[in-house]
Amino acid sequence: MSPQPENVPLSCGSELNEFSREERTLLLKLAHDAIESALQGREVPLIPPSLHLAEPRGAFTTLYHRGALRGCVGYVVPSASVYQTVAETARGAAFEDSRFWPVTQEEVPALEISLSILSQLRPIRSEDVEIGRHGLLISMAGHRGLLLPQVPLEHGWDRITFLEQTCKKAGLPLDAWQTGAKLEAFTAEVFGDRDCQ
Repeated sequence: MSPQPENVPLSCGSELNEFSREERTLLLKLAHDAIESALQGREVPLIPPSLHLAEPRGAFTTLYHRGALRGCVGYVVPSASVYQTVAETARGAAFEDSRFWPVTQEEVPALEISLSILSQLRPIRSEDVEIGRHGLLISMAGHRGLLLPQVPLEHGWDRITFLEQTCKKAGLPLDAWQTGAKLEAFTAEVFGDRDCQ
């Protein structure tokens, strides 16, 4: 994943978003606190401050350092409250993404965070996939690949390329979406530090 393109407007909170401006700001602050507390060896309270933030949800946390991708970790299937999931995925993105060295204290002031809060997975037909709206999970024979809704926008992909690239991410042939792979979709509410300043 790369930084959100400048021409894709995001909002820190409007009537079209599930999460209010206050909730978005709170979740972003929690993600930053989770990373800093891990570096300082302290705990962050993970009791959700509202019933809405206590709902089980999948989520991804993406980190950028000076505009470059610095880590991304998430869960598609909900295993805890969205509040706890954001804290866990923030720490995972900072310290457990095998593509990167763990984040250092010196990098923290320049870290930017983007959160993707996921809807429930549901089966979808390939012809119903909408670029910019749906994220995809493709699975077949023990292989699984997932791409977030913003990924095809960032790369300028059409629907077919999006399906093929999700198959590639799963380690499957590019046409597996046509030959029996299970196709599931989700939506994601995406927001980050730049949107909530």
